[in-house]
Amino acid sequence: MTDAPRVRFAPSPTGYLHVGGARTALFNWLYARQTGGIFVLRIEDTDRDRSSDDMVSAILEGMTWLGLDWDEGPWHQADGFDRHRADAERMVEDGLAYHCFCSVDELKTRREEAEKAGTGYRYNRNCASIPAEEARARCAAGEPSTIRFRVPEGETEWDDLVHGPTRFRNEDIEDFIILRTDNTPIYNLAVVSDDVFMRITHVLRGDDHIANTPKQILLYRAMGAAVPAFGHLPMILGADGRRLSKRHGATAVGEYQTRGILPGALTNFLALLGWNPGDDQEIMTEAELIARFSIERIGKKSAVFDPEKLEWMNGQHIMATPADELLRLLAPDLVERGLASREEIVDQRDWFISLIELLKPRSRTLVAMVDQMIPFLAPTVAYDPAATAKIWKDRDAVIAGLDAVWQAFDALDEWTPETIEAALRGTAERAGVGFGKIVHPLRLALTGSQASPGIDHVVLLMGKTRVRDRINSAREILLRNETEPSHG
Repeated sequence: MTDAPRVRFAPSPTGYLHVGGARTALFNWLYARQTGGIFVLRIEDTDRDRSSDDMVSAILEGMTWLGLDWDEGPWHQADGFDRHRADAERMVEDGLAYHCFCSVDELKTRREEAEKAGTGYRYNRNCASIPAEEARARCAAGEPSTIRFRVPEGETEWDDLVHGPTRFRNEDIEDFIILRTDNTPIYNLAVVSDDVFMRITHVLRGDDHIANTPKQILLYRAMGAAVPAFGHLPMILGADGRRLSKRHGATAVGEYQTRGILPGALTNFLALLGWNPGDDQEIMTEAELIARFSIERIGKKSAVFDPEKLEWMNGQHIMATPADELLRLLAPDLVERGLASREEIVDQRDWFISLIELLKPRSRTLVAMVDQMIPFLAPTVAYDPAATAKIWKDRDAVIAGLDAVWQAFDALDEWTPETIEAALRGTAERAGVGFGKIVHPLRLALTGSQASPGIDHVVLLMGKTRVRDRINSAREILLRNETEPSHG
């Protein structure tokens, strides 16, 4: 029986979890979940000067919010320093690596000379021929040295899971350092040592890592370990074809949560950046993504990050999310903005559920939904100047219409969408005007905007008292020729 795949996501805690890293984590997670494999989380914190505990926390929080639970870890790469050093020394003993005593200044001078001569710089293997006994004696005497890997002749090739057969000429790879003079590991050594120790079978990561792969394959072989299957994911670009950055709308995962993006929408969106299910289906649940994901359908071409597409997709996920779940997500923002207390949300739960159902089709983010709740919850409403100039031009006619609407509402024995609409249509007929002449000024009076859900449901959920107060407030403002809300 074949062992289950073991994949890993290995972020560096020198920054937050951004879109590219989240997409890499997602693809590894989907593959592990679909195959019954193990998803390992490893924090690559060997760069102690740039790593921080805050960044680690932010990465873990971002992954937890996205629902990318890990089976093992989080392991910390820095905890493996002793093993990394032992692996490097073992390669020296096996003749696969050697101590290099060239100083930083020497190497800098050679590099500058190569640049002046117009030739590419490569380490000249100055220390490769030092006898092992001499090298040991110099190290024992305290002479600083690095350890360099001895790159063999020939080519390094692998069958990339995304790009297919890929090869590098070893002559283009210099004998690279794997251990610094302070005995800390270079990235490539630490990664390979950890992968071997954690029995990683598949490495899915961004195309920007592909230049590291031949070096790492050489190190796996030098350690006598099986080489994982590599797959390099297409880069994510902005609409201008440049590498993704904040100017394209990409930011830390935590900020998408703050902007009101649902985690399921973001994972759905990220999954389609470089992968497709083979048909036109775009909106997928977590379960559908797991069931349909396949490495074979990861594309080679770069993917384009489209913020508008993300918001559209988020709107579709909002529509599919039960209103009680949305209320749970919206409650903290409602309380923070002072629009409702936690007690009010609990006591008036059914009313909030009805309001959310009303606003779902018009909301692309949770923040936008709360914005649309303001007219239903705030004591006053601010009027859109462009809307007032357009809809409230004939002040006397608008006031008369609002007065007539309130009289019709005040006479209602039942407060239902049907009776409300009938009252509005009756008002329009008695005034001899079109339905819009009554509805548009009323909508503006109630919401401050010329756009809203159906007016019958707006009136229904605002309730008779708030509708009366809004109409009176609008009436007073019109009489004073003002367009700002009264605060009396």
